[in-house]
Amino acid sequence: MFDSISDAALMALIGLVGGAVLGLAARLGRFCTLGAIEDYLYQGSDRRMRMWVLAIAVAGAGTFSLIAAGLLDPARTMYHTAPFSPLGSILGGLVFGYGMSLAGTCGFGALARSGGGDLRAFVIVLVMGVASYVMISGPLAAARVWLVDATTINTTLRSIPDAVEEITGISSVYVGLGLSLSLLVIALSSASFRANKASVFWGGAVGLTVAASWAATFWVITHGFSAQAAQSFTFSAPLGETLLYLMTSSGGGLSFGVGSVFGVILGACAGSLLQGHFRWEACEDPRELRRQCGGAILMGFGAVLAFGCTIGQGLSAFSLFVFSAPLTLFAIIAGAAIGLRQLITGFTAA
Repeated sequence: MFDSISDAALMALIGLVGGAVLGLAARLGRFCTLGAIEDYLYQGSDRRMRMWVLAIAVAGAGTFSLIAAGLLDPARTMYHTAPFSPLGSILGGLVFGYGMSLAGTCGFGALARSGGGDLRAFVIVLVMGVASYVMISGPLAAARVWLVDATTINTTLRSIPDAVEEITGISSVYVGLGLSLSLLVIALSSASFRANKASVFWGGAVGLTVAASWAATFWVITHGFSAQAAQSFTFSAPLGETLLYLMTSSGGGLSFGVGSVFGVILGACAGSLLQGHFRWEACEDPRELRRQCGGAILMGFGAVLAFGCTIGQGLSAFSLFVFSAPLTLFAIIAGAAIGLRQLITGFTAA
């Protein structure tokens, strides 16, 4: 069945299907990073934060189960092949998180909102996509490469499970599964959260989608002819890839990232239609649009520097428990907290 489909098209199809699930989770399950942080800090609610922890736990359990079954080689994933720069992870995470608070959403959230007819979010997607490529291959690329090269830690150990295995001799698979189980217990320790079936379902669905994407893309690279890494979701560089594909498919062809971008938009559109919430919206305040565009630029810069966004580092990389994941995610949360405080209460003493 797949013999007539190119590797690139198959990767894009995997991204499309998985992205659609994520888009549905955003619209039907209200799965959102900034929303989770804002709810926790200013509403006293940890429901959406627990959804995120649950998604990481399920993604980690699924990923390390795949590794145990020989269906995934972590050394051939994008986060094991990328350089590890602690400074890049922390600085990029802080910049991304602050930009996310200014924009009012992350790249993934902007795609989901675009699927619901929000033209303001669509502008954020465009600006973030361009900003990402300014850092990847544009005027700021040389500075980024210099910073990452100067601060990269050269080590064969790329993840927490690998480090624990090196020290204790305990299999990294068991360590990864143990960490995932611990996070699962934390996420489900709240009776009120367990009672919210929709939150539990969509948090688990997101985690399963991340793990399934590792498995599917690994199958493609091991049975196909293209030399590339196994992939799961991130929404920073793929925004720029999608713009290139739309402008000239010969300059930037189909990829997992391009498929995932279209998938999120389609899934979010379907979810908003099911809820009866689809409506066209535009920005009426130029100052608001200026702030959102500024945030989108910062998100594009920060995500590329940290090699991932809230989804890329906060879920996909975290499912492998690579060193960069907790550094970047906690930096994103810190940056978002600073930005939210500036927007909501200001920095003046009460």
